[in-house]
Amino acid sequence: MRIATYNVEWFNTLFDDEGNPLADQELATRRGVTRRAQLKAAGIVFKLLEADLVMVVEAPDQNRRRSTVKALETFARIFGLRARRALIGFANDTQQEIALLYDPDQFEAKHDPWGAAQGQYAPRFDAEFQLDLDIDAAPDKVRFSKPPLEVALTMKKNGQKLRLIGVHVKSKAPHGARNAEEATRIAIENRRKQMAQCIWIRQRIEQHLDADNPLIVLGDFNDGPGLDEYEKLFGRSGIEIVMGEEDEAPSMFDPHAHQALSRKTGARPSSSRFYISEQKRYLQALLDYIMISPDLCQMNPKWRIWHPFDDPQCYRADALREALLTASDHFPVTLDIDL
Repeated sequence: MRIATYNVEWFNTLFDDEGNPLADQELATRRGVTRRAQLKAAGIVFKLLEADLVMVVEAPDQNRRRSTVKALETFARIFGLRARRALIGFANDTQQEIALLYDPDQFEAKHDPWGAAQGQYAPRFDAEFQLDLDIDAAPDKVRFSKPPLEVALTMKKNGQKLRLIGVHVKSKAPHGARNAEEATRIAIENRRKQMAQCIWIRQRIEQHLDADNPLIVLGDFNDGPGLDEYEKLFGRSGIEIVMGEEDEAPSMFDPHAHQALSRKTGARPSSSRFYISEQKRYLQALLDYIMISPDLCQMNPKWRIWHPFDDPQCYRADALREALLTASDHFPVTLDIDL
């Protein structure tokens, strides 16, 4: 079974209000790429992934005029994907939804959000979470701009049940800053919110682990160990919070996160590539993860980041390499597992 997460940069801009693809020569929101080129590249990547399910980050918008499900299912039909049925949870107003594309011959899937149980666990992801962010002894109200997608998955061949949590955690970048001081203030404020969201997700993880539910948490966390200088202010990264401390049991596992945490210097895995115009160079970062619960670690899991320059197979396949570079500033992460 192949499970994937893929952030397709501004996927929403490649479809009209009827969910039909915009395969024209107009420039896409993605820098320097036409809508036709980005749409074709995304189709090639999805096709060659051959995934049984894909957690799509930055999925097309859901509102009164637009349908995430219609756009994704039309996309899947055009490119002949096995993962051709779409599912969405709580819609948001950022034009970047979190959605699931899955193979209906393999799975039954439904949006199944959990909430607080007798005050012991965090509220539903579309509600508010209270946490003191600035150490003033007064709880701050935290909301997700993109509420995580909670999926109850049942395999048709054997009835095995699995829980998925699809994630797109808030970016820490100081967007809108007018000077260095403002950039610092916004960056710290965004870091606090990002950490709070990760604590919220971790509490839901513990709820599932306490219930012995096989669990996969996957998506774009906009974070990783050692990514910015503000991490020192908080002692740890959001990824460490979501996975669980090493002395805590049970914890979630992702080998790329583990590698980044254990390697203070030298090369690290990366799942994204951004152009920094001021420096005229690219920045790479590990932002996308597939974390699994301890029981799933016994099922022969194999992870792969489809990085066109780090993965030899991706590099040697010309069409795939160019499609990965054209489709998005993130690269897919896959998990092959014996379910």
